[in-house]
Amino acid sequence: MCGRNSVRREKNRHPDFGTQGPQPFQLLSPSGVRTRGGEWDVEVTAEELRSLYREMVIARRVDAEATPLQRQGELALWPSLLGQEAAQVGSAHALASDDMAFPSYRDHAVAMSRGLDPVAMLRMFRGVTHGGWDPRENNLHLYNLVIGSQTLHATGYAMGVQMDGQNSAVIAYFGDGATSQGDVSEAFNFAAVYNAPVVFFCQNNQWAISEPTEKQTRVPLYQRARGFGLPGIRVDGNDVLACLAVTKAALERARRGEGPTLVEAFTYRMGAHTTSDDPSRYRDEREERDWAAKDPIARLKAYLSAEGAADDAFYNEVEAESDALGWRVREAVRSMPDPDDMALFDHIYADGHALVNEERAQFAAYQASFADADSAEVK
Repeated sequence: MCGRNSVRREKNRHPDFGTQGPQPFQLLSPSGVRTRGGEWDVEVTAEELRSLYREMVIARRVDAEATPLQRQGELALWPSLLGQEAAQVGSAHALASDDMAFPSYRDHAVAMSRGLDPVAMLRMFRGVTHGGWDPRENNLHLYNLVIGSQTLHATGYAMGVQMDGQNSAVIAYFGDGATSQGDVSEAFNFAAVYNAPVVFFCQNNQWAISEPTEKQTRVPLYQRARGFGLPGIRVDGNDVLACLAVTKAALERARRGEGPTLVEAFTYRMGAHTTSDDPSRYRDEREERDWAAKDPIARLKAYLSAEGAADDAFYNEVEAESDALGWRVREAVRSMPDPDDMALFDHIYADGHALVNEERAQFAAYQASFADADSAEVK
């Protein structure tokens, strides 16, 4: 990488999986100083660093566009990813093309890193589709709004991959609040017992809506792994390089047949839980300012500049690209056609079902009753 010796490097003792203390594993400090991580270290080229930066900026721009779209009535709801770009982009870059990702409802940067057009994911939040994309096209499962259940889906899928003899891995994304759901504990147990090739990637953004992490657990979340017989690691979730390195190591471990890993990405939700939430009612400004100083994008930008891996021309190009995408997303959302009312009965059963047919007929009659009422008023 260009200018490697121009930036001070600090020693960073790395522990083995499952033995780390509460201090998150870090490769890039908040001021942009690169540290070394022993066998967990990851070498990335200047081009790869620029790609990581570009994807984080673009994800933030799409997020920033979606929030006002919801305020203007164009979207029903929007869960912001602001502050979590490094955790998502870094971990997604560790995935191979044939690995399968199971996201939650906030993992927009993961979706875009997997090649999904952001317009596709906004269709669901506008209410014009129940899904938005084919999971097989990008090996990206549909968003999950039932808290924590995607961990079970991922575990089952990983067990199937294992039984099929495929050399691929699975990753499940979820938040700290999801760990309070029984589904997550069940997924940990099944994955550990069956040695499933799955990585559980928990983005601990400190708040489950208005409940802080200390109201959910008495130990660091990654330490829960020990009780289920799988290794756990806490990583700096605002450090894109550390998230890439740790997730890559965990996925490789899964592919070698060594079973699941729990990764706790220690990060912060800088925005509201969703557009229906007001974080000022339960968070103080000092906490938000402290975490803003650890901004994942500013951190990588400082490192890129210090290394001579990017200049103002590059940053301006990324900003222009992200602005153009923001305008395209806005226009696409506003011009989405309303779905056919009867389409909600399609694709439930591959070969049809008598009960669905009956419900379809009842709904059609219900819809027709409005047309009959309108006709009667005209007469």
